[in-house]
Amino acid sequence: MLKVENLTKSYASGGRDLTVLEAVSFELQAQDTFAIVGPSGSGKTTLLGLCAGLDRASAGSVWLNGIQLDDLSEDQRAAVRNEHVGFIFQNFQLLPSLTALENVLVPLELRGVRGGTRTAQELLERVGLGGRGHHYPTQLSGGEQQRVSLARAFANRPKILFADEPTGNLDADTSATVVELLFELNREAGTTLVLVTHDLELAARTQRIVRIKGGSVVSDTVNQESAEIARLSS
Repeated sequence: MLKVENLTKSYASGGRDLTVLEAVSFELQAQDTFAIVGPSGSGKTTLLGLCAGLDRASAGSVWLNGIQLDDLSEDQRAAVRNEHVGFIFQNFQLLPSLTALENVLVPLELRGVRGGTRTAQELLERVGLGGRGHHYPTQLSGGEQQRVSLARAFANRPKILFADEPTGNLDADTSATVVELLFELNREAGTTLVLVTHDLELAARTQRIVRIKGGSVVSDTVNQESAEIARLSS
């Protein structure tokens, strides 16, 4: 589902190249759950952006669902994301001028899905916001906004979901609710999950944990307990 090979990202800074990610490689199968952890500035979000085709690597290759992203144009990469990828961000990234229901509808409308309103409403109900579809983001709490973003992320039935610090702006109780919904929806949909987090308890919910420091992978471990739970529930 996702293959990363010798991925490197450098930026020009002060007249020299600054390497923020260096020779990262890994491979994920369909329905794997995967966490990328590390300190701030370690390259976690950069890696996620490259894997999702939001940015282009300086060197190395990314294959997403068998599609090599390296030489695609921005429009082509956007089409791949729309077809195969869902996103959840720390700051929710809901469109402020749209209601909750309309935000969930966006990926469905981009794909020309018929009957999208019913699907969007069902997803809002699934995340406990069936009666809040007419509210705008500013009328919702942070936890409610993140639940809308969860519904939106699963609207186009993505094959892979990228979540960047999905509980970073939430309190402990709200985080717990969002995390349970995230893993329940992911399991029900059979989606591959790539999770960037500084929360080691959250990372421990996944089957595999990669630790990054200074742009390089320092460990890559299989979480045997989580992997066994996933196997038994599949």
